[in-house]
Amino acid sequence: MRAGVFEARCSEHRHDMTARSRRVVICLAGLTACGKSTVAKRLAEKFGLRYVSGGMALKGVALKLGYRSKGRGWWESAEGLRFLEQRSHDPRFDERIDAELLKLGRQGNVVFDSWTMPWLSKTGFKIWLEVSAEERARRLTKRDGIGLDEAKRVIKEKDGRSRRIYEHLYGFKLGEDYTPFDLVLDSESLSSDEVFDVLRFAVERLVFEQCR
Repeated sequence: MRAGVFEARCSEHRHDMTARSRRVVICLAGLTACGKSTVAKRLAEKFGLRYVSGGMALKGVALKLGYRSKGRGWWESAEGLRFLEQRSHDPRFDERIDAELLKLGRQGNVVFDSWTMPWLSKTGFKIWLEVSAEERARRLTKRDGIGLDEAKRVIKEKDGRSRRIYEHLYGFKLGEDYTPFDLVLDSESLSSDEVFDVLRFAVERLVFEQCR
C-alpha cells in the first residue's frame, strides 16, 4: 500500500497474461450510492487486477487527521461531510492522493474506484454508472438504515460539495461531463448482478480482446 492509497490485489480468476502485460486500466465512476464500489471490486476479482479506491484513500487521510471512523457510509456521515468541507478549502488532500493514483495507473493492471481518474488518467477503459438521485437515495436508505428524506438531503449535500471541489481543482463537472467515458451505463433498474454481467462482458470484449 502506497501513501495511504487503498488497494487490494485479487488473485483469483487470473485472466490472459498477454492482456495483463499491456497494463490494463479500468476506471469506474458514478455519483453517491450508484453501486460503483461493489462492481469495481467484482471486476478486479474477476480479471485478477488490483482494486484501488480513491475514496478509501481520502478517508485514511481524514482518520489520520483525527476524524472518527465508522462502518459503511462514512462519506455520508457528519464526519465525512465535515471532511468534504475541509477539502473544499485545501486542495492538497486531493492532489496528494490523485498523484498516487496516477502512479498506480502507470503501472497498470488496476481497477480504479475513483471520481477523478477518468479525467486525470490519459489511459484506461472508463465507465460511468448513471442512476437518478431519487433511486440513489432509496439505495442509501437500505444501505445505511436512514430515512428517505435524510438520504436525499445527504446525497444533495455530498454531490454538491464534491462537484464544487473537482470543478475548482480540475475544471470538470462531475455528473455532467461524460466526455472521458468509453461506456455510460444506465443502471437505474438493474440489479448489482446485472450491472456486473454487463460490465464484465464489455471489459472482456472491449479491453481484453483488444489486447490480444
